[in-house]
Amino acid sequence: MVKRVLVVDDDPAQRRILEEMIKRLGYETRIAQSGDQALAILEGPEAAGLSLVILDLVMPGTDGMAVLGRVGLKPGTPPIIVQTAHGSIETAIGAMRAGAVDFVVKPASPERLDVSIKSALKIEALQDEITRIKKKHDGTLTFSDLVLKSDSMNRVIALGRRAAASNGNIAVLIEGESGVGKELIARAIQGESARAGKPFVTVNCGAIPENLVESILFGHEKGSFTGAVEKRVGKFQEADGGTLFLDEVGELPLDAQVKLLRALQEGEIEPVGGKRPVKVDFRLIAATNRDMIQLVKDGKFREDLYYRLNVYPISVPPLRERIGDVPDLANHFLARFSAEEGKRIIGMTDDTARLLSAYSWPGNVRQLENAVFRAVVLADGPELTVAEFPQIAAHVEGFRADVPAAPAQVVARPAYTGPALLGAESVVPQTVELIGGPRGSLGIPAVDAEGEIRSLESIEADMIRLALGRYRGHMTEVAKRLDIGRSTLYRKMREYGLEGPPN
Repeated sequence: MVKRVLVVDDDPAQRRILEEMIKRLGYETRIAQSGDQALAILEGPEAAGLSLVILDLVMPGTDGMAVLGRVGLKPGTPPIIVQTAHGSIETAIGAMRAGAVDFVVKPASPERLDVSIKSALKIEALQDEITRIKKKHDGTLTFSDLVLKSDSMNRVIALGRRAAASNGNIAVLIEGESGVGKELIARAIQGESARAGKPFVTVNCGAIPENLVESILFGHEKGSFTGAVEKRVGKFQEADGGTLFLDEVGELPLDAQVKLLRALQEGEIEPVGGKRPVKVDFRLIAATNRDMIQLVKDGKFREDLYYRLNVYPISVPPLRERIGDVPDLANHFLARFSAEEGKRIIGMTDDTARLLSAYSWPGNVRQLENAVFRAVVLADGPELTVAEFPQIAAHVEGFRADVPAAPAQVVARPAYTGPALLGAESVVPQTVELIGGPRGSLGIPAVDAEGEIRSLESIEADMIRLALGRYRGHMTEVAKRLDIGRSTLYRKMREYGLEGPPN
């Protein structure tokens, strides 16, 4: 969606000049000829459709400072850039204190205006995310803060709110595939409960070494085992008064399950090496992507603990069953990542929206988030197109023909002797598969068709291309595996003309 800018100026000539400049920068405009007209717009229903205000300070009647005084610090007001022909440090400071995000002196050049608008829109795009992060940190995130608008999520929201309104000690089990947002549901339950603002302690049960599970969960006393050089408070005590979120609870070893059951039943824990139990007040919310009934049948999870955890089950549907959320989620991620990357991307094409809604998203919301991030990084235009989602388009009927074929980087060649492939286990056979071609490529040739050693730059380019394909365009993982910074990765991609991972 094209962003709309409200231009407030009493001078008709200046209004027309400013309006034309803004349109050339790719934005729509709305005009106000006076401070009173601007206030009527900003305090009315039209304000919701505005992304930015450019406000002249010196106007007859209600001037710019009066407008700022009324709406500058009011929640929901779009970012305001003030402009005047009579600039001074005192004027700028006064405008900023009243709520303006930037100050320009007339006549502003298109370049200066473009920078100011981009900075202001970046603030706008990040504001919701900053608020959401702050609420997550404060334990006050609610269901209203989440992007959950599809009908299939209504039951999840209803169940979550009932859990929040119930007795604070009732155990909740959130079930769903990886990447559906189980932790956010858990945080929203706390944020709408009596425990809002209290500690929210997260434990990934699958990431804890088995020999440290009890120590991490329940704590330990100094000297209770080799290496216990000091007393440690466990996660249960950290969550005292708040919420303990056990993610992937099905991965807990059986020994820890026994102590977890006691903690739930008695409201007390026994630190490793402790002489007496410790009372704790917490709400337990567990989450899993496993079939818990099958784990119980296989003897990998205690049946009594399962039924104690499953007092209040909530099942979160995968993204493919709530495709209606995809456009809103994609636009949310687009606004956030374009602001973080300093790009002016105003939306996505209709074909792109259809593509994203036609894909099944096996990796759920997390996969969508990563796909949009990659698209924003690689995008050069003002809108995301199908070309920025090659790996998605390759799996959607009707879009596959739009995906450009990956350029061949290595041609078939006769076999040669000696060290053959970087990362390969054997010498090259009669032909070598193309890098960027079908999965199963043997590796990256270290010599060229004439048997000469290839340059480090050409090998490095092939290595980056191979990593982009192997890790599906997940830039953080690619940079980690290549042991370089993400900014260095982007720079090298530009240097080598790499538009993204191969199809």
